[in-house]
Amino acid sequence: MVSDRELAVWIVSGLIALGIGLSKYSKYKSREKMVRDFAAMNPEQREKLLSRLQPDLQMEIRQELMKRFRIKSDI
Repeated sequence: MVSDRELAVWIVSGLIALGIGLSKYSKYKSREKMVRDFAAMNPEQREKLLSRLQPDLQMEIRQELMKRFRIKSDI
């Protein structure tokens, strides 16, 4: 038989896992939207906005633009 304590641990673990999964999904969706927005911009505006981002985020967005849209941006 499952005790109340074990059931509570499983419920809390499930809620934590659900929260982590939703957090990762929302980060993925927002990053996806950002890359699509950058792809729609003209090159001068894209470079200006990319230069304002953190270096690791810049590189990640540039890689996605190159991989998915074949858009090359200056590094």
